[in-house]
Amino acid sequence: SALQLVGNFQSKRIFDGKCNSPSEFRGLLMLFSCRRVMCECGYPREQHLEEATKSSVFLGKEWDPKRHIQEMPTDAFGDISFAGLGPKVGKYVRVSADTPPCIIYQLMTQHWGLDVPNLLISVTGGAKNFNMMPRLKNIFRRGLVKVAQTTGAWIITGGSHAGVMKQVGEAVRDFSMSSSCKEGEIVTIGIATWGTVYNRGSLIYNLFWDLGYVLDEDSQGNLSCLDSNHSHFILVDDGTHGRYGVEISLRTRLEKFISEQTKVKEGNGVTIKIPIVCVVLEGGPGTLDTIYNAITNGTPCVIVEGSGRVADVIAQLGGMAGDVAAAGHLILYHSLQIQDIVRSRQLLTIFREGKDGQQDVDVAILQALLKASRNHDHFGHENWDHQLKLAVAWNRVDIARSEIFTDDHEWKPADLHPVMAAALIANKPDFVKLFLEQGVRLKEFVTWDTLIYLYENIAPSSLFHSKLQKPHLPSLTALLCNAGLSLWHSAWNALLLSLQQTHGALLASQDGSSLFWLICALLSQSQDCIAGALACSKILKELSKEEDDTDSMEEMLTLAEEYEHRAISVFTECYRKDEERAQKLLIRVSEAWGKTTCLQLALEAKNMNFVSHGGIQAFLTKVWWGKLCVDNGLWRVILCMVFFPLIYTSFVTFRLQPMSCLTRTRAFFTAPVVIFHLNILSYFSFLWLFAYVLMIDFQATPSWREYFIYFWLFSLVCEETRQVLGGDFWNKLDVCAILIFIAGLTCRWIPSTLYPGRIILSLAFIIFCLRLMHIFTVSKTLGPKIIIVKRMMKDVFFFLFLLAVWVVSFGVAKQAILIHNEERVDWIFRGVVYHSYLTIFGQIPSYIDGVNFNLDQCSPNGTDPYKPKCPESNKDKRPVFPEWLTVILLCLYLLFTNILLLNLLIAMFNYTFQQVQEHTDQIWKFQRHDLIEEYHGRPAAPPPFILFNHLQLFVKRVLLRQPAKRHKQLSKEFLPSSSVSSAEEKLEKNEEAALLSWETYLKENYLQHQQCQEKQNMEQKIRDVAQRYRLFSPRVPLEKTCECQCSLMSRREL
Repeated sequence: SALQLVGNFQSKRIFDGKCNSPSEFRGLLMLFSCRRVMCECGYPREQHLEEATKSSVFLGKEWDPKRHIQEMPTDAFGDISFAGLGPKVGKYVRVSADTPPCIIYQLMTQHWGLDVPNLLISVTGGAKNFNMMPRLKNIFRRGLVKVAQTTGAWIITGGSHAGVMKQVGEAVRDFSMSSSCKEGEIVTIGIATWGTVYNRGSLIYNLFWDLGYVLDEDSQGNLSCLDSNHSHFILVDDGTHGRYGVEISLRTRLEKFISEQTKVKEGNGVTIKIPIVCVVLEGGPGTLDTIYNAITNGTPCVIVEGSGRVADVIAQLGGMAGDVAAAGHLILYHSLQIQDIVRSRQLLTIFREGKDGQQDVDVAILQALLKASRNHDHFGHENWDHQLKLAVAWNRVDIARSEIFTDDHEWKPADLHPVMAAALIANKPDFVKLFLEQGVRLKEFVTWDTLIYLYENIAPSSLFHSKLQKPHLPSLTALLCNAGLSLWHSAWNALLLSLQQTHGALLASQDGSSLFWLICALLSQSQDCIAGALACSKILKELSKEEDDTDSMEEMLTLAEEYEHRAISVFTECYRKDEERAQKLLIRVSEAWGKTTCLQLALEAKNMNFVSHGGIQAFLTKVWWGKLCVDNGLWRVILCMVFFPLIYTSFVTFRLQPMSCLTRTRAFFTAPVVIFHLNILSYFSFLWLFAYVLMIDFQATPSWREYFIYFWLFSLVCEETRQVLGGDFWNKLDVCAILIFIAGLTCRWIPSTLYPGRIILSLAFIIFCLRLMHIFTVSKTLGPKIIIVKRMMKDVFFFLFLLAVWVVSFGVAKQAILIHNEERVDWIFRGVVYHSYLTIFGQIPSYIDGVNFNLDQCSPNGTDPYKPKCPESNKDKRPVFPEWLTVILLCLYLLFTNILLLNLLIAMFNYTFQQVQEHTDQIWKFQRHDLIEEYHGRPAAPPPFILFNHLQLFVKRVLLRQPAKRHKQLSKEFLPSSSVSSAEEKLEKNEEAALLSWETYLKENYLQHQQCQEKQNMEQKIRDVAQRYRLFSPRVPLEKTCECQCSLMSRREL
């Protein structure tokens, strides 16, 4: 199809080669040194058609290109490769000078496969090689490639390997060499004159061979070689040879046609016209004509000052006020052109390297396009919406901030809703943040129709899309609820159901970014900034568990840590100002984030850095001591537990004064620190009595002590039932111990299974003793060690898989070599697993090498149940198995198990220990909360007296049907006394509003402080560099003076 389309293009062929006009010197035939006759068209006589060389046909007629040039199907098209310059292949076509631009555009987009551009960059200037300052050259190259790569632009040049075209080609080459394949190829289109291309004969289509285009600058003469760094070439032919500028007309028409096309952005449906900008470097009169035509047609131009010639003249005059004096007709003509150019300031942008805050050419190019869209002469009004759509399409939030959101135009929040949706769909969070700063209110933006529109127009390659495609809807809802979004239960389910019923499973985005940015937008417009940051941290951590891509998962975790860091910084600012109000922020129930608290969000997200903050630990300490003062020593509390009348003295102090005797008693025994130590005393008593019954008082008929053990255990069962929603590791261990105890108790009451019952009860006692480790979590020294033990158990679990491979393989081989047909299962297990396992620790079987073989230690036929079966032996009762083989196997087994695997286990343990030891303080402070929360909500009486509290709870919940308080969360101990007695634990509305306003104020202070600190750091770096320069600069003149003096002395000596 490409060949058929290219066949429609017309190229020029010489039809008339006889030029006999004596009136003009240019009409005469010219003779070269090679004695070849040259025609007015520039081609020699022998390259004309036979009909054109007949003297009788055109004799005496003046050469006219309209009459003497004939169009024929093109014979030069396809792939172009440059010989000796690598495997890079481009596209090219030879076309007639009057080819319609629509056909060329169709060839480029449909047959060459080029994507419709977001921007067209026409680069013009000097056609011959010129010198540029290295810094300006680097800035131009970097900026041009950056704007083309970020916006998806086409770059159009003259295509030859000289002048500005060469500069563009080298810029594209440097980018392709330093970038990855994922960044894509920059489309660079060269439009050149066919008659000026050197070695163009190799471009004529040949079906049999393709030697490639040879770039030979030394032999090109007055012609030009094509630039090897361009990706596509359009070679314009008007039938002449050696005449430059033939392509200008077609290039202008093609650029204008492309700029009149519109492009619909995928997904968001935003329609924009393809903008065009002209970039000028150096150049002469031809370049001036090009700039004049561009300005006349409303095309913005970027003039690179410092590149030379016309570019510098226009740049200098563009910065001057007043007219340019004209001298002579030609100068006046060009001066008038320059004046017209300079007057069109909306279409003229001067790029000055290092001035006006411009750091790169890409900024100048984009600014030129935005200035052009504000031109009243061409657009009739300020098309601000079009400018903003362009900025979003280019993903240049810096341009939007500096050029669009200015004092020249007042934006209404409703006007930003379409581009807000486009930014969410295209995953451009910087623009989302910008629009929120410009006043977009999410309560007005986020509607049902908007959400459905967002989820319908996002690509389906996402985590949320995969969740929705599951047959059961609760999968996605459970993910969000686990992430702390319980506030969206009803609304979210309703939205998902409506989406599934009407539009199918369409909720999607890359990495769930649209939904997440809506959540982050809620955070940015909510006063509850600490809770919002912690909620976002939790959401990201939950999403990372569902993400399969490792890079995406790490990015989510990194961003989660950033949110946690922001929450810590704001809370630190609050805590410095007012400790009491900062701690109120921790326990304030947030309506915006699922009616939870900041502390609860941090715990669910496992934000150890936040929980280990000094202010939070001070709050937990206050909760741990209850109404007691934290200054009371622990030994005072223990003495008061033993001699409780000391409570009514000044031996211990309380936070609230004065207090009655009954209030002091209640406050003392309801303090978590007291409840904890009473439970320790109770649990040790239970274990002591349980051990006494198992070892001394376990009889066929239970004694009163054993009955008391059963009663005690019943109180523990009731407490575990109350905590059944907790479900942590220690609760599971308690449940396991209780179930084993119940199994042993069942066997104990059956006379025939009395002894097995005692064995099972002994196993239950072991698990009850392991529960003692939970008590150690209160210790800053022993607490982290328990975490180390738990993690090492995981290491041992995975290590056993490796060990089992060696134990079983060696055990089976040893058993098969030594023993013949052992049928006893217990002895097979002993030989394969038990003996092989004990061999690791040095208990090597005596009969494995035949030296210590003794028949008295084994049974020849395997009939003795207490002895293993004897190995294979001969008539002399000597072993016949290959001793050398068993010894080799034993050595290899010990080598890999004792040396390799055991050292691997030690290394794993060491790594786990070092990993936990580095964060000992954080781990202890984090797990300290669990202990405090457990005993804060635990009944005051220890087992078995806790049954009275359980009975009271049963009456309230079951008989009186009083609802349980959902969000207790350590808040009661912190609120003032006037609020403690009230049933409502939330703060007053006025107090809550003041608290949130105070938090927002300190958040803004923190952000301003961060900006000032970053600025100071940059200024300090600048001062350091300046200081180093001052230290170094005085040495330079001295060295030069010394060199000059030495040179004078040497001359005098000579």
